[in-house]
Amino acid sequence: MANGLVHSGLLGGGVNSGDALQHAMLALDRQRPQDAQRIAEELLKADPRHARALHIFGCALLMQGRAQDAIAPLETAARELRHPETDTLLAMALRQAGRPEDALSRLKRATKRQPPYAAAFQELGAVLSAFGRDDEAIEAFRRGLAIAPMMPELSVQLGYAFLRRRNFADAKAAFVRALEISPASTDALFGMAKAYQKVGDYEPAADYFRRYLLIRPQDVVIWLDLGHCLLELGQSDAGYECFRTAAHRDPRRYGDALTQLAASGRGRFWLKPSAAAQFMRGTKS
Repeated sequence: MANGLVHSGLLGGGVNSGDALQHAMLALDRQRPQDAQRIAEELLKADPRHARALHIFGCALLMQGRAQDAIAPLETAARELRHPETDTLLAMALRQAGRPEDALSRLKRATKRQPPYAAAFQELGAVLSAFGRDDEAIEAFRRGLAIAPMMPELSVQLGYAFLRRRNFADAKAAFVRALEISPASTDALFGMAKAYQKVGDYEPAADYFRRYLLIRPQDVVIWLDLGHCLLELGQSDAGYECFRTAAHRDPRRYGDALTQLAASGRGRFWLKPSAAAQFMRGTKS
């Protein structure tokens, strides 16, 4: 998300630094934060309080997982720029550094700035969700969607907030919107599958799990979820094969697959571990 927070309107720059800033911005857009960091550092050698360079520097650090290091430059940039984009980056750094209350305070400021910035509402909703304040999170995501209706991440996170509230109808509607914009969104496919699974509608749930696995066939958790759905639909052989597939794709999950299969209402139980092992291998006992 961080690479999408830098735009040419914010980083206009002066005659001497403008080209360097544009090169740094391009590096971020191309997922090359180390290059962006290097360019920003060169600018900061000449002017340690260059607000736009500090913004890029903090963003580059954040993209490298260095949230704690990103806080100081982003705080300075935020004071100078007074822009919701920088406020949002700072909030992300604060949250990732284990300071969610400070992140929440910063985001409340960011969402009041003009022009409104959709990513600020997305981050605000995520922080509120982490606090278990899903009703407020839903409102934040909806405000974000009013600004950026084609931003699929907002619809996805809105859908998960509805899922946690057990509002499955609105969750499906949110995931449908996300999939209309981004049909290959695995987060939306998983959310839609869960929304159907939670109400016992296993056939469409299985269809969405299958669509997910076409994109991420190595995700053993989804193979297990699909297996559960197929067992509930009475498709025992296909369901058992999903559990075998999960165990084969990640042998470390063999125990999980076996336990979940045994615990399933339509699963299997074995008195001998050797019999279970033969079953999971697909061989006769």
